[in-house]
Amino acid sequence: MDENNCNSTPQEPGGNFKEAVCIDAMRIYDSCSDKDCLEDLRVYFTPDKHDLIEQATNVRIRNVEVITVYLDLEPVPFNKGFYSIDMTFFFNVCLDVYSLPSGGPVIVSGVSVFNKKVILFGSEGNVKMFSSDLNCDEVDAQLTSGRVLPKATVQVAEPIGLSARICDRPMGCCDACCRIPDSICQRFGGQFETNTCRNVYVTIGVFTIVQIVRNVQMLIPAYDFCIPEKECVTTSDNPCDMFRRIEFPTDEFFPPKVGETGCGCDCRNRKPSCSD
Repeated sequence: MDENNCNSTPQEPGGNFKEAVCIDAMRIYDSCSDKDCLEDLRVYFTPDKHDLIEQATNVRIRNVEVITVYLDLEPVPFNKGFYSIDMTFFFNVCLDVYSLPSGGPVIVSGVSVFNKKVILFGSEGNVKMFSSDLNCDEVDAQLTSGRVLPKATVQVAEPIGLSARICDRPMGCCDACCRIPDSICQRFGGQFETNTCRNVYVTIGVFTIVQIVRNVQMLIPAYDFCIPEKECVTTSDNPCDMFRRIEFPTDEFFPPKVGETGCGCDCRNRKPSCSD
């Protein structure tokens, strides 16, 4: 910006912006990232799967995916503007179960649960907010809270299944039980058994980013409306036409060498994030 001209505007490769506009956006007030190695998480199974676990001689973890994460946000007492975020992760754990005399693995899926808590700054708001999409028969959360709370979000990368083992529980020993929501039980076809003599425990690697955001009004430069510049491509029902648009899979015939994949990113494209 020209210091001698208060009316001048920042330059952009496409030209000057047309006007300053006010938008309602979710601003990130605080965030944190974490790398957790979740050791010995118990896997819960439905009753029809327990016969396989009881007869199993070994288990191997095949893959893990996040089903859902439940978040609970509460203000921290005597620490103004800070909030505790309680997160409950539900994992779908897919296992290869080996037993005698069949020998071959049987694929079995179960659920693991992990709880995590973080404290982040979310500032304070002393207003109530209402919107036109509220149904008059619904209970508005703002009426009970008395103020607008921030919103907590969590992003989870694809989990990494590290190990799995079978453990016979000693008599009189009891694992801490957890409640699995009905929506997850329906996905697996029934309720989960918790009081069993033989259990499977897995170790999972998880990468997460937790954020606290608030609705704020921000002034931003506007350059122009977002008008699409390309035409929509009409798809064809002809399978051969679809096949012709697929690029030839060169890498499938000529796999990359160890030097091209060893650094954890696309080294052939020499991306800036790849260290030499």
